[in-house]
Amino acid sequence: MYAAIRQAKAKSGSAEELTRRIKDGAVPIISDVDGFRAYYVVYAGDDTVTAISIFDKFEQAEEANKRAIAWIEKDLGPLLAGDARAVAGPVIVHTLA
Repeated sequence: MYAAIRQAKAKSGSAEELTRRIKDGAVPIISDVDGFRAYYVVYAGDDTVTAISIFDKFEQAEEANKRAIAWIEKDLGPLLAGDARAVAGPVIVHTLA
């Protein structure tokens, strides 16, 4: 299991529009990558947005980050207070309820 993680700082007050754009734009792009298993987005109180997607293979996680960063630069730029960062790697600990 591998995670693709993207993180950026949003402009204050943009949470609602970010939510709409992510649901309409990012979810279809990420879920279309082979090996897709899950997608989560966390919006922290300091306006940090973190997207985490889970895949079967490392190459799939990297592909998701490549597609996501291209989409972010094109469609989310005006809502962000800086560039998005992306990392991918193996999930070394996980648990479910």
